[in-house]
Amino acid sequence: MPVLRNADHPASKGTDSLPARYGVAVLGAWAAESATYPFDLTKTRLQIQSEVAAAKHGYTMENHGMIKTALGIAKQEGISKLWSGLMPMFQRHAIYSGSRLIIYEHFRNAFKDTNGKVSLGAASMGGLVAGSLAQLIASPTDLVKVQMQAEGRRVLQGKPRRFANCRQAYTMLYAEAGILGFWRGAIPNVQRAALVNMGDLVAYDYSKQFLIREFGMADTALVHAAAAFAAGFVAAVMGTPADVLKTRLMNQPVGPDGRGTLYRGMIDCLKQSVKNEGIFSLYKGFLPLWMRLGPWALINWVAFENIMLAIGGHTF
Repeated sequence: MPVLRNADHPASKGTDSLPARYGVAVLGAWAAESATYPFDLTKTRLQIQSEVAAAKHGYTMENHGMIKTALGIAKQEGISKLWSGLMPMFQRHAIYSGSRLIIYEHFRNAFKDTNGKVSLGAASMGGLVAGSLAQLIASPTDLVKVQMQAEGRRVLQGKPRRFANCRQAYTMLYAEAGILGFWRGAIPNVQRAALVNMGDLVAYDYSKQFLIREFGMADTALVHAAAAFAAGFVAAVMGTPADVLKTRLMNQPVGPDGRGTLYRGMIDCLKQSVKNEGIFSLYKGFLPLWMRLGPWALINWVAFENIMLAIGGHTF
């Protein structure tokens, strides 16, 4: 069934309100996360398995591909462990996904010209700002997620288990470094979110409008799917290097002073990764990240658009 364009929607004030759009954005992200989360966990394991800096501190280096890594997790730790860290990821999206969409839409509306169009530069800036602010607020939940994703590998390598659930992970991290410690790795995390959102939000927005404007296509699920595919690929290409640095900074052990013991900061992590493993180390985990972001964007955007239509609201 064809989807009505924004101008044709008789949206009521309540169903198209800011809280409604925020809530629907969170629901779409939760649906996408539930379906694609194992790719995110596999990506994290790939990014830390051959980390030279960690090997110097007693960790065994590995060099497995995506499929072998995923199968190894399922076989050695159990299939359910492929969703380890999903709860803090849900908590993250309760803050991040709603915030980024609302910020971007406000930014886009503020910079529309007389024809209702937004330049690519302005839209890209909106994506950068939306992703940065939303991720800065939600960064503690991402730290907990990475720690939970990496915990199974630590146990398999003979390290003692540090926590059993999400709540204990928060407690452990607070005891180690206090409140500010929850923002460990926040700089590359914010940079990654800025780049990913410039890819996801802007690529989806522009691809969708391009297909509708240049090819006369209706605002249907086909357009949503095509635009989402483009958004997922662009987001993966732009976000993977910062994602690798973010994962390594967040996963490193912490000393008595609350500081990481492997890297002095983002620049040091970048230098060590490239020096020890080569420039392509910055794209470790690209395939599972793309395989995750593609379906993630598809499920997220199709869910968001259709839920908004179902409640009588405007599409993106």
